[in-house]
Amino acid sequence: MAADYYALLGVSPQASDDDIKRAYRRMARELHPDRTGGDSAAEARFKEVTRAYEVLRDPQRRARYDRFGPEAADGSVPGAGDIFGGGLGDLFDAFFGGAGAGPRRRGGPVRGDDSEIVLELSFREAVFGATRELTLDTPVGCATCEGTGARAGTTAIRCTECQGSGELHRVRQSILGQVVTAVPCGRCNASGEVITSPCPDCRGDGRVVETRTFSVDVPAGVDHASTLRLSGRGPAGPRGGPPGDLYVHLAVQPDDVFARAGDDLHAELHVSIAQAALGATPEFETLDGTEKLALHPGTQTGHVIKMRGRGVPHVRGRGRGDLVVQVVVDTPTHLTKAQEDLLRQFAAESGEDVGPPDEGLMSRLRSAFG
Repeated sequence: MAADYYALLGVSPQASDDDIKRAYRRMARELHPDRTGGDSAAEARFKEVTRAYEVLRDPQRRARYDRFGPEAADGSVPGAGDIFGGGLGDLFDAFFGGAGAGPRRRGGPVRGDDSEIVLELSFREAVFGATRELTLDTPVGCATCEGTGARAGTTAIRCTECQGSGELHRVRQSILGQVVTAVPCGRCNASGEVITSPCPDCRGDGRVVETRTFSVDVPAGVDHASTLRLSGRGPAGPRGGPPGDLYVHLAVQPDDVFARAGDDLHAELHVSIAQAALGATPEFETLDGTEKLALHPGTQTGHVIKMRGRGVPHVRGRGRGDLVVQVVVDTPTHLTKAQEDLLRQFAAESGEDVGPPDEGLMSRLRSAFG
């Protein structure tokens, strides 16, 4: 049964781009391997959700998916890719057989597949950006045959199955006349050429797997479950084909102090009852350094101090979000005798009813059995 991408993300087919983005971020946080402890089922579902998001966020791929299903999102349904990817000439060819026109050639090197990798970032790296190195095993062009796939001194020959076009045409009759559909040639893998004497190192594929290390510039302001697309950094295509793309899924580690809400940061400032009652200027460590905050006398728990421009940089624009600091007044749990006497004096002058002083264990036992 074909996957329902909308159901995977928990949105309706009428969902907006923002709805799809929010749904993906929510599910990616829940299913990310770092959060699920290596659960294979959760990891598989994470890949399915990511796949659904990559299709539905692209207007053209989403349109093909809505009309033809998951396979059409990659252009793999015969006819679907032609109608959406070509002009009116391709459309007329599909319905009327392309009178007077030759077959559209698809032969030549095939583009490499796309690949994906997860990159872990600290909270500060996500906020301010970073340059990180990625190391991964990926197919690259074979140096022995220079990517041709053929043994030295030999060359590929024209495929006799598709006559070098890289595709096979099928003609059927309909009420509109002849309908011509094209499918990739399986004998030459849509390249139009066949290797008769393959290279001993790559066995005719034109690629070998190597460990590659390169730098990735992570822009400031990225969030957890964001994805960077690195064009041309994916696996090389077979027999000299161009490389695919590399999708880098970002896993941002949570911070002990700051919580993120969009481009705003939220944190708590704990103060004593004396500081809250009398006012103070406590120091607070922001991501940009230490700053002093002004507390007016009588500050209550829940009071909010907004520090503009101390949040996360806008990843698609200038400026930064805000830092929202909420005051929490801490009630002391362990008082010295002098501190307790002062508080009781304060309560007496305020006319407040408070509990009796703690007289010790022996006094309580005498009262219980007296």
